[in-house]
Amino acid sequence: MTAPSTTISTMKWEKRVLLVSVPNANDPLLNDQRRIIARWRSGAEERDLAIVEIVGDKVIGAIDPAASLRRRYVLPRAGFTIVLIRKDGSAKLRGTRPISAAMLRTTIDAMRMRLSDRR
Repeated sequence: MTAPSTTISTMKWEKRVLLVSVPNANDPLLNDQRRIIARWRSGAEERDLAIVEIVGDKVIGAIDPAASLRRRYVLPRAGFTIVLIRKDGSAKLRGTRPISAAMLRTTIDAMRMRLSDRR
């Protein structure tokens, strides 16, 4: 995870962010997404992917306030929501179910900045 002294805004142009929002730490979809990322750790690192979780009112992986992130990325307090944020700060992919490593890899590898990263 990204150093806890960083905001999502300061990651702009350096990191892609996978933003995961859940109402509580017992959410089974959160645990599923964590398992996916744990198995895909080297692929995520290679693609400059930072993981930021909003669990209730707690933010893990950044120092932004949970309420601010929910407003900015239109995240409901209830249920599982996931957003893949490009290096330019815009949202690329959004869902209410965990995103597979294959989908993350395919989506990120097709991004213009990723193509230039590999040159």
